[in-house]
Amino acid sequence: MRIPRDAGTSRHQDAIWDMTTNVDTALHESSAMTDPFGRRISYLRVSVTDRCDLRCFYCMSEDMTFLPKADLLTLEELDRLCSAFIAKGVRKLRLTGGEPLVRRNMMSLVRSLSRHLDTGALDELTLTTNGSQLARHAAELSDCGVRRINVSLDTLDPDKFRTITRWGDLDKVLAGIEAARAAGLKVKINAVALKNMNEEEIPSLMDWAHRKGMDLTLIEVMPMGDIAGGRIDQYVPLSLVRARLSAQYTLTDIDDNTGGPARYVRVSETGGRLGFITPMTHNFCESCNRVRITCTGTLHTCLGHEDASDLRKPLRASADNELLAATIDRAIGLKPKGHDFIIDRRHNRPSVSRHMSVTGG
Repeated sequence: MRIPRDAGTSRHQDAIWDMTTNVDTALHESSAMTDPFGRRISYLRVSVTDRCDLRCFYCMSEDMTFLPKADLLTLEELDRLCSAFIAKGVRKLRLTGGEPLVRRNMMSLVRSLSRHLDTGALDELTLTTNGSQLARHAAELSDCGVRRINVSLDTLDPDKFRTITRWGDLDKVLAGIEAARAAGLKVKINAVALKNMNEEEIPSLMDWAHRKGMDLTLIEVMPMGDIAGGRIDQYVPLSLVRARLSAQYTLTDIDDNTGGPARYVRVSETGGRLGFITPMTHNFCESCNRVRITCTGTLHTCLGHEDASDLRKPLRASADNELLAATIDRAIGLKPKGHDFIIDRRHNRPSVSRHMSVTGG
């Protein structure tokens, strides 16, 4: 049962409720967002912060310079922005980062957005997390109507985990996963396949996840943002990973779709589901239904392009959403057909300059 407004909620939560009540009253159903290629946009991913308490070497530099906190949208503005997209046909909302749960008062935003689940305007509210803060927040996430989450976890080896994350504590993440499961959340594990790091561990990681009733999705390294070292030293094609797994397991393609880019197989020996996200070897653009918003209010209609539309300016220019809706429509009208990620072997440059932590994973 959800906590009602008067049951000990904070003044910060009350401020969000007061503001969003007026905004929601003003919102109205507009025509569904459809891009130039006939793809209906129904999935929004929102980065609530670019900050993270880990420094995974494939994602960011160890000495990252994060955005000044003053540049970030307030939680009230993030709520209004998400609500505007929901009014325009978004049915699935994923909160990401950085690490979303390190943002101060983050759960007040989750609780406020959960009203769209109650009204039926939103089918799913979920988030992607590294699990480090999950033990503290899992029960409240469940109470807010979150039913499943993605946890990024690339290895079960404590030493490798520390190497990949630069200073992370594997036990803390595993405790967070167990807290989420105990709270009734369905957990999916996301693992980036890393050359000469965890590629040999993928079978055991899959067996562990499936024994606990969790899906595992494997992801190819994406050339986003400048990091220490070269992408070519990290990249392993998932076509090769799948071939190796097929020598040991029976993999059967299935049509399951969770709303994202993963393609799934059923593993006969474990009974579990294994996903593949392949932005490098086989892009998934033909069915793309997603757009992303950064914590500063920048809309990216394609992960693999430098396209950007400023939503913060129209958001702050008017108390109603007419200008904001028009800006969103223009951006959707320019959504490209697809991305063409490449790893620049000659110059060792990323395909996209912004880090994944800025865009939202």
